[in-house]
Amino acid sequence: QPQLSESGGGLVQSGGSLRPSCAHSGRTFGSYAMGWFRQAPGKEREFVAAINWRGASTYYADSVRGRFTISRDNAKSMVYLQMNSLKPEDTAIYSCARGSTAYGTDPFLVWGQGTQVTVSS
Repeated sequence: QPQLSESGGGLVQSGGSLRPSCAHSGRTFGSYAMGWFRQAPGKEREFVAAINWRGASTYYADSVRGRFTISRDNAKSMVYLQMNSLKPEDTAIYSCARGSTAYGTDPFLVWGQGTQVTVSS
C-alpha cells in the first residue's frame, strides 16, 4: 500500500498564494490519477482538483477553477496544487489522494493525512 505525505500548507492573507505538495511512496505513482480534496471544520470533505496519470487531463471544482492549478511530476512521484487568489473560504485541511485507475474521474482509494491551509481576511 503506497503512502501519501502532504506538505506546504500554512497561513496566508486573503489574495495570497500557496503551493501544497504531495509525495507518493512506491513505484506505481505514474499509473494512477491523483487528486486533491479539502475539508473545512464542520463540513463534508469536498473535491478540489484531479489530474490523470500523465497529466494530460485536469478537473476542477467550480469554486477553485481559474485560481488553482494541479500538476504532477511522475519522475519525482509528486503532485502539486498551486493556489492563487486565496479566499478565507478556502481555509481547510487539504489532502491528496490516489485514484483507483489512471483517470481522474474514477474513485480515489488511497489518502494522505492532509496539510492545513488557513486564509485570513
